Amino acid sequence: MDYVIALLSLFGGLGAFLMGVTALSDNTEKLANSKLKNLFNKTSKSKLVGVGIGTITTAVVQSSGVTTVMIVGLVNAGILSLFQATTMIMGANIGTTITAQLASLQQFDFMVAALPLAFVGALINMISKDNKRKTVGYLIAGLGLIFVGLDFMSSATEIFKDSQEVQNLFSVIKNPFLLLFIGFALTALTQSSSVVTSILIIFTGSGLIVGGGGNSVLFIILGTNIGSCVTALLSSIGASKNARRASLIHLMFNTFGSVIFFIFFVCWPGFMDTTFARWFPSAETQVAMFHTAFNVFCTIIFLPFTKVFVKLSELIIRDKQENLKPTEDGFMDERMLKTPGIALDATGKAMLRLLDMSYDSLDKAFAGFKAKDKSTINDVTENNEKIAHFAKRITDFLIQVSSQNIGLKEEKLVSAMHNNVGDIVRISELAENVTKYTNRVVKDGLKFSPYVNAKLDVMMEKLHSIKEMTKNFVAEGNYALIQDIDATEDDIDNMRRNLLKDHVARLNNGECRPESSSVFINLVCNLERVGDHVNYIAHTYTDL
Repeated sequence: MDYVIALLSLFGGLGAFLMGVTALSDNTEKLANSKLKNLFNKTSKSKLVGVGIGTITTAVVQSSGVTTVMIVGLVNAGILSLFQATTMIMGANIGTTITAQLASLQQFDFMVAALPLAFVGALINMISKDNKRKTVGYLIAGLGLIFVGLDFMSSATEIFKDSQEVQNLFSVIKNPFLLLFIGFALTALTQSSSVVTSILIIFTGSGLIVGGGGNSVLFIILGTNIGSCVTALLSSIGASKNARRASLIHLMFNTFGSVIFFIFFVCWPGFMDTTFARWFPSAETQVAMFHTAFNVFCTIIFLPFTKVFVKLSELIIRDKQENLKPTEDGFMDERMLKTPGIALDATGKAMLRLLDMSYDSLDKAFAGFKAKDKSTINDVTENNEKIAHFAKRITDFLIQVSSQNIGLKEEKLVSAMHNNVGDIVRISELAENVTKYTNRVVKDGLKFSPYVNAKLDVMMEKLHSIKEMTKNFVAEGNYALIQDIDATEDDIDNMRRNLLKDHVARLNNGECRPESSSVFINLVCNLERVGDHVNYIAHTYTDL
């Protein structure tokens, strides 16, 4: 009966531990959402920067699987290169060891002081009205639950260390290959190397010697390292070639490192007793420190060969002379939803791509109008159909992001993006209006003077200028640009007024045909409205 109660306590403690890890990672991520987004925006060709980004992100979300899946999504969207993804994956392996380090802390006396954190965090959440303080409360409660879970599991395993039968059960498996497979299988099943390693630390700290001691526990950790690749491999199914290559690089990196250390441990059976067992007093710290050291050493060993990993992945997953450029839908990959800040950043890039597509329709329509070329009408219609599909995809993705329990700032951004998508689609509809004026010009044989065409060209240049400034403002957050955007929009408004005023004067002087008035006035007004919509987009970001 004592064993049954101990097992129930063990599973209950594991449940509290997992809930704590989830609460801690979710709320840390919520607080650091914008920081993570800014971090990924700093991607560069620097290997160390990539490793740092991967390490910090994984330390925040406390799962290398989540980080790697997100990286696969960013590669699939074309936001990250394979080189950048490789360095981040290496960093993710280092960042994931923080959970094991937390698990090793249960040995210290400060546990008594740490346990009330769950109560303190829950109290903060209950009495606070501010969302940010509530998030902090959940974070503290999550940290407390981690220690509660660790304490329960540690207490539950105490009874087993005095049982010879249980000791024999743990020590009977000594084959290194079998121990490696156990680590792989458990991690593939739970999809978390951190959880498996943490449980391993609890057992080891309670005196349950896995595999009879020595290097045995290290073989299991090597297996967890390979098993952690399963999540990313599954997520890459059906993705682009580069996304599948990123998953393959993750597998190669983890497997090569594990194989090298596996051979090393087989050749040196006393490695653990000679090194970590001597350097650190407690069994928990020994396992946790090895877990961290192993991933750091693998990164140091393989970081100089980043391009080799990329080349190998390209040789294994070959191009078949197909276009590797991601589709518009690729910007919004569901793998990113675990990190709403990064998902919204990718959606912002998709929105700016949609703006370019709408301007493409406008340029084609305007060129057709000037050249009296009706063939451009079909091009505009086809492009607008793509725009409508892409806009719906963005809207659907924003709804998915909203369901991820995001903060107030993210909710405002989602609302702004919904409005912006509507403004951008309206620009494509205004381009379609211009094609109707082309029909009228061709049908009625209308003509416009070189002077008028030159003025219209200047107006189009202004529209492109305000678009580029708005894209820069949205992407970089350069608030100094908003004054230039407003000034350009005022210039476009003034151009509309002056063009219409000049047109009336030419009508009165008999220089223009009256039947051209409706076409010209509508054309100029439609172009001016394009500027209005772009200006609206810029101003939605000034209130965030």
